[in-house]
Amino acid sequence: MSYAIFRAAGQQYRAAKGKTVRVPKLDGEPGAKITFDEVLLSSDGKTVKAGQPTVQGAKVVGEIVRHGRGDKLFVFRFKRRKNYRRKTGHRQDFTEIKVTDLKLG
Repeated sequence: MSYAIFRAAGQQYRAAKGKTVRVPKLDGEPGAKITFDEVLLSSDGKTVKAGQPTVQGAKVVGEIVRHGRGDKLFVFRFKRRKNYRRKTGHRQDFTEIKVTDLKLG
């Protein structure tokens, strides 16, 4: 099974053909094609190519499925014995991408 490790928005993701990946929010409408050129590692099932820092000629091609917001994360800060408590929430925006093609270079 072929796969690739690529970088998007400073984080690394594993992509395989037909799988969906959630990355931080990107520009584009659902149905639009998107290409990631920063492939750090690629494998065709037999051989593994590691980049220095990226694999030359390798690309991950996908299609934007949808945009959304993740589950709420609660952040609770306090200082003991000082009557200081703060509770805040955060929901991260994401873009869901379906990988359509891997060009392993």
